[in-house]
Amino acid sequence: MTREEILQRIQDILAVEFEIEREAIAPKAKLYDDLELDSIDAVDLMVKMKEFIPGKIDPELFKKAITVQDVVDILYPLVQKT
Repeated sequence: MTREEILQRIQDILAVEFEIEREAIAPKAKLYDDLELDSIDAVDLMVKMKEFIPGKIDPELFKKAITVQDVVDILYPLVQKT
């Protein structure tokens, strides 16, 4: 899976599950400030991403994520392990 495909999956999840306008879900968008996610939303996002990421996702990794691109960068190496 490419970084672009991961971004598209994240955009799909955020648009459908969190009712965020797709145009707002840009790589530079800040999860908490721009997209108005809270910590519970971040956990929900991680749970939804487990559907396409094999294995366990360490929640500690996501504490460092500020932007959508950060999430892509965290997930990319996990996807490559398959």
